[in-house]
This record gives sequence, C-alpha cells and structure tokens, in this order.
Amino acid sequence: MPNNAVAERATARPERGLWRLFGPAFVAAVAYVDPGNVAANLTAGASYGYLLLWVLVAANAMAVLIQYLSAKLGLVTGRTLPELIGERLGRRSRLAFWAQAEVIAAATDLAEVIGGALALNLLFGIPLPLGGLIVGVVSMVLLAVHSRRGERTFEFVIIGLLAIIAIGFTAGLFVAPVDWGEAASGLVPRFAGPETVLLAASMLGATVMPHAIYLHSALARDRHRGTSNSKPTQRLLRATRFDVSWSMLAAGGVNIAMLLLAAASLRGVEGTESIEGAHAALVEHLGPGIAMAFAVGLLASGLAATSVGAHAGAVIMEGLLLRRIPLLVRRAVTLIPALIILAIGVDPTWALVLSQVVLSLGIPFALIPLVRLTALRSVLGDYVNRRSTTVVAIAVTALIVALNVALVVITVRG
Repeated sequence: MPNNAVAERATARPERGLWRLFGPAFVAAVAYVDPGNVAANLTAGASYGYLLLWVLVAANAMAVLIQYLSAKLGLVTGRTLPELIGERLGRRSRLAFWAQAEVIAAATDLAEVIGGALALNLLFGIPLPLGGLIVGVVSMVLLAVHSRRGERTFEFVIIGLLAIIAIGFTAGLFVAPVDWGEAASGLVPRFAGPETVLLAASMLGATVMPHAIYLHSALARDRHRGTSNSKPTQRLLRATRFDVSWSMLAAGGVNIAMLLLAAASLRGVEGTESIEGAHAALVEHLGPGIAMAFAVGLLASGLAATSVGAHAGAVIMEGLLLRRIPLLVRRAVTLIPALIILAIGVDPTWALVLSQVVLSLGIPFALIPLVRLTALRSVLGDYVNRRSTTVVAIAVTALIVALNVALVVITVRG
C-alpha cells in the first residue's frame, strides 16, 4: 500500500472515534428540555397555535453557538466561566454578580422540582409537596452517582433520562394531526400583541438557559481534563462541535415537538394553560397512553434537570465565591424554596412560566461575559473567536437583550 494511503488511514482513524468524546453537551442539553420548557411551549401552542414556532427555531440556533463557546472556553483555558468572570471583578462586584446568578439558579430549581412533582401527581396522585421532596431525594441519588462514579457515569445516566424525555414528549406527534402548512407559516418571525412577546421571552428563557452557559465550561473541562497531551485541542474542539450540534438538535426537536403537539391537539381546549389541564386534554383527545408517556417524560425531565441545575449552582458558587460546596449540600439548600412554593399552594404552572421569565432576564449576565472572553486573544490565544463568530455572537446577545427589555416594559405596564 502506498505510504500516502497509510497516512490517510492513520489520520482518518481517530476521527471515526470522535463520538467517544461526546457527553458534556448532552448533559447541558437537559437544561433545554426541563419542565419550564414544557409549561412555556404548551402554553404557546395551545394559546397561539404555530405562531411562535420561529422562537424555538431561533433560540435553538442561538443555543448551538452559545454552548459551543462555553465549552471551548473551558477546554482551552482549563477554567470555568464563573471563575474567569470572578477573576476580573472586585469583591463587591463579584458578590453582586453571584447574587443575581443565585436568583437565576433558584428560579431554575423551582421549575425543575415543581415539574417533577407535577409528574408524580399526574402519574400516582402524590401530593405536590411530597412529590417535590421525592424529586429532591432522587436528584441527590443522581448527584451521588456523579460524586462517586465520576463524569462519564453521570453522563450515561443523564443521557438515558434524556432519551426518556424525548420519547415521552414526542410520542403524541404520531397520532396528532399536525397542519404542516400552518406550521411552516410559524417559521416567519412575528408577534400578535404584548402577550406573545411575554410568552416569547418565557420560551427564550426556557431554551437558552443561563445556568447551562455557566455549567458547560465546567463539564467540558472536567470531562477532558488531562487529555491535552494525547488528544490535540483541535480534535477536542472538533468533537465538541459535533457534541453540541447533535445534543442541541435533540433538545430543539423535543421543544418543537411539544409546541406542535399543543398546537395540533390542545388549541382552543379549555384549561390547557396549565400542565394538569394539558394532561387531561391529552387523555381525552389522544388517549391515556399518550398522556402517560407525556407524564413520564415530564418526570424524567424534572429529575434530570434538577440534578444538572444543582451541579451548575455548585460551579457558579465555586467560581464566584471561591468556595467549593459539595453537590449534595447544594442540592439540599436549593430544594427548600421550591418545597415552600409547593406547600403554600401557588399555582404550579404559573410558577413555572414565571420562573422562565426570571431566567430570561439572567441570560445577558452570562452571555455578555462569555462573548467578551472568547473574543480576547489574551484568554484563548490561538483559539480566539474568528471575527465573524464574534459578530454573530454580539448580534445574538443584542437580540436577547432587546427582547428582555421589551419583557420588562410589558411587565411594568401590566
């Protein structure tokens, strides 16, 4: 065999093994299909049909770029995004930044615990406060797997739950009469009044998640720590691009499926503004099997997302407070606000949607530093963003900030 053919095979062989480097992005992707997404997407589809489908498509495209930049930052620098932000802030500014990040983390946890509790109530009739406690305990078990078995085992568990989520939330499309022509018209960006702007911001907050931006830098760094001598950084970045692309495609597909299902089967049905009402409508219109698959997907979503959210909270606290907090301790502390909300009887679906609005307001605080840091040669060296990438990232950031400003104005005006 000619020498050049041998060389080609030698260089091609490692590329076929890139899938073995996958995993971190799929863990981060769980944040994109958490119970907050369910509330926002079902409300959008049931209330406005396919009108806001474009929001999910655009948000998912943004997520691919954002999550890749976060992973690249962690891989190249060996530092997390919160660490790099904290190093550049004075003590007061760092504490203030941590405070807003903690509010975002609390809103995240609220959505995930409430979603899991709702699922247990729908499946087994368990009261919401007890269901929230069960979700918290199971998430502690998942975090113990991370602490004792390491990143790779935790990734496999989360990816397994992600598969259950995908099946549960897409099963209804096999029997729902989707109007594909009308769905295609939903790809044209437009609104239909202030309520749709508020809902779009909620959908954006549920899709582009601040805690996932912070976390992905840590996931990529920890997963590939110590591999730089045997695997060139360029190869790791190539694997990361595929990892992010496939994981975001999966998460985006699930989100779109939820909106299509609601638009096709729940539009105009009374009571579908709540998850419980949507579940009841699914039982009536698509049968108990589809409704049960939906509830199981919701439960898997709550369990996986709350574990990932607690992991993100620990990364944020460690990077900004310079203190390492055990994951299980972090889980126990952040569980309390969600249990209080459930115990006092706040409408769970309303709390879910509101939590996504809060998350939407936190996106710029994570996104602006990320774009800035990845554009600095002093931080990333030869792996600094191309100018075109930075321009697109700035445009994405500006769009998100503009939508959040509109959200604040609409909320203040009632």
